[in-house]
Amino acid sequence: MATRQVLAELTAAYAASAPGAGAVQIESVGGVDAAKRVAGGEVFDVVILASDAIDKLMAAGHLLPGSKVDWVHSGVAVAVPAVAPLPDLSTEDAVRNAVLAAPSISLSTGPSGVALSKLFERWGIAGQIAPRMVQAPPGVPVGSLVAKGEVALGFQQLSELLHVPGIQIAGPLPPAIQITTTFSAGIGAHSQQVDAARALLAYLASPAAAEAKRKQGMEPA
Repeated sequence: MATRQVLAELTAAYAASAPGAGAVQIESVGGVDAAKRVAGGEVFDVVILASDAIDKLMAAGHLLPGSKVDWVHSGVAVAVPAVAPLPDLSTEDAVRNAVLAAPSISLSTGPSGVALSKLFERWGIAGQIAPRMVQAPPGVPVGSLVAKGEVALGFQQLSELLHVPGIQIAGPLPPAIQITTTFSAGIGAHSQQVDAARALLAYLASPAAAEAKRKQGMEPA
């Protein structure tokens, strides 16, 4: 879901820049669900997931060997309701204090959420904040829970928070604890359009795609 907006922009730009390439259909779902569907045998020309998930699918034979392309890096930001005061996120200690002070907290189900859970364990506060954790269902943006007032402090990749109404983005995590997810793509093992898929992946990783990635809160890989 973190790549939904940037992929919509880039696939449209790709179709316009490569006459005859044909339309690109993107289906955006939660990463956990996407990986399960590919592992379950559904046929896709291209699969885009976090880098480690692509590695696992490739090792299991669901993606063409050697087809992996790293194309974007995505960092985590923090959101609060639109009318709430902004927490201090300037240091690791400040973020820890903000988490301890929040009446409710939510993380994504993706790799950034897993990494944050480990961070809370390292801080020794996982048990203390467990009753206040609100789990966002797969495919449901944390920002939407923040906007509805169900969550006071939400952590998710910046690209997923940028376009959510009713929230404030308090800022990114500070460098000491920033969680960067590399998104990669691979070609489906049963794709009937391998050459077209390779051309699309080359475009996604090219300098021509850099501006759109930055506009959506990401960095080129």
